[in-house]
This record gives sequence, C-alpha cells and structure tokens, in this order.
Amino acid sequence: MNSISETNFQFPGQTAFYKGKVRDVYSFDKRLVMVATDRISAFDVILPRAIPYKGQVLNQIAAHFLAATSGIVPNWLLEVPDPNVSIGIKCQAYPVEMVVRGYLAGHAWREYSLGKRSVCGVALPEGLKENDKLPSPIITPTTKAREGHDEDISREEILAQGLVSEDEYEHLERYTFALFSKGTEMAADQGLILVDTKYEFGQIDGVIYLIDEIHTPDSSRYFYMDVYEDNQRAGLPQKQLSKEFLREWLIQNGFQGKKGQSVPEMTDERVKLISDRYIELFEKVTGNKFQKNNLDNPLKRIQAAIARSL
Repeated sequence: MNSISETNFQFPGQTAFYKGKVRDVYSFDKRLVMVATDRISAFDVILPRAIPYKGQVLNQIAAHFLAATSGIVPNWLLEVPDPNVSIGIKCQAYPVEMVVRGYLAGHAWREYSLGKRSVCGVALPEGLKENDKLPSPIITPTTKAREGHDEDISREEILAQGLVSEDEYEHLERYTFALFSKGTEMAADQGLILVDTKYEFGQIDGVIYLIDEIHTPDSSRYFYMDVYEDNQRAGLPQKQLSKEFLREWLIQNGFQGKKGQSVPEMTDERVKLISDRYIELFEKVTGNKFQKNNLDNPLKRIQAAIARSL
C-alpha cells in the first residue's frame, strides 16, 4: 500500500532538518516547511507501518482550522503548496503544550480511574464517570519532549521553572480557551463534540503565534453528539472520531509503549481500516469531501511543490 513514510530532501538555503513523530520539518532563515508524512504514532512510539492518506488528512484539517481561527490569534501558516505540505513563519516555540479538556476522557480518565483527583494541579470533583462533561473546560499542560514521552506539568511548575513567563502564560491560557470555544462551535455545526485537544504556541519579537496543527485527529478527540447522552446514561462507550480507537486496539493487544512491549502486527486490513477512519474524520469534521491525492510518486510531487514555493 503506497504511503509516505519519510522524506529526505535538500533545498537551497536550508539550515536544518528535524524528523518528528509525524512531520518532517525543513528550516530556513525565517520559514519552516512541514511535510505531514503518513507515519503514525501512539503512546509516543512511531508504529512500524505508515497509513496511506493520513498525512494529507492531518495537513488539510489543520489548514482548515488555522484559517477559521486566525481572528483569535495569529498563526504560523502562510501557504499550503501541496496537500501534504505547509509552509509558514519560523517561531521560537514555547516548551509546553496547552492541553485543554472539556470532558473526562483518555489520559485524564485513566488517571482519575486510578484514584487521582487532580490532573496537572487542576482539581477534579468526585463522582465522575468516564466521558462525563467537566463543570468547565480545564487546561492540563504537558512538557514538549523532542524524544520520548511528554510529561504532565502544572501551571505552577511551569512558572516556577521559568519555562514561560507569567504574563505570557496568561496569554496562552486565554488563547487556549478561546480556540477551544471556537473549535467546540465548529464541531457542533458538524454534529460533533470536541472533547479535548492540544495547542502549541511560539513567539517572534514578543508576538505570540499559534503553531503546528490544530483540531486534527492526532491532537484532538471528538464524540458524536447525537448518541452522547444516551450512551452516558447507559454506561456505553462513546462513538468517537479520534486516534483513541488505535490506542484502544494497541492496549487490547498488550501494547502501551512500555519497555519490553511489542507493537502488534499491523496487517494490510488493519492499515486500511485506520486509513478509512482518518478519511471519515476529515469529512465529518470539515464537512468537505476528501479528495485522495495521487500516491504514485508522492516524494517527487512534494519536492517539486516545495521547490516552486521556495
């Protein structure tokens, strides 16, 4: 199955190259070129097989929401010259990720189910069930690890360690809640609930920019609105659009990214299922029909698109 597992280009004026979990990032003096590959990660581990069209889905969803939220906070994106490529402003990234949660799901639920009643220093009430709506959205930041696992961190620890100044952090909090509110509205228009998501920010000359991706299946969790209340009352799992279905499959097959664990076999059928779920999410979240890009020679196509833009 054709997919884009990695790129390794050299462009005039290129100053650095960084291979992230999903994106290949080419640095220039004042610009960044991000190629959304079809690599897929879970539990901070890159899985052995790439997923066709996943990179295109992520890149185009991110572009959709960056355009829709540009009135809330400036963002880094300048151009999308190819379905898998974004070119934007090179910012100095803050070393934290702003995770915002409106519901008790995923990592927060796993912590709560172990008896913990606070996440990242934020207190949680007693008596909540998995996927319950929280009294109000909360921010549960993480460190931004270049390798290995991101770690939970509190607002107080961020300020005490000097990772972000108090004034800047207050701006990041305001932007995070405003972006989550807008994302919640846009999700509701599509019959979805934005459960939780994360935002990354950077700055240039004191101006804060939203960077990287937003509201994609890799950074967000969505529930279907029409069955949410019934499923909660009945104690049933929520139908969701996110990467959680992949995490659940891995957990069921004995993998959570821990030492000594092996990734279960990813058959062609499993890879196609994951690809189909990503395409479903694109269409449901954006309301647009997904147009599959040609995967016959994607590296040549991507390299040419970047070179033209540069």
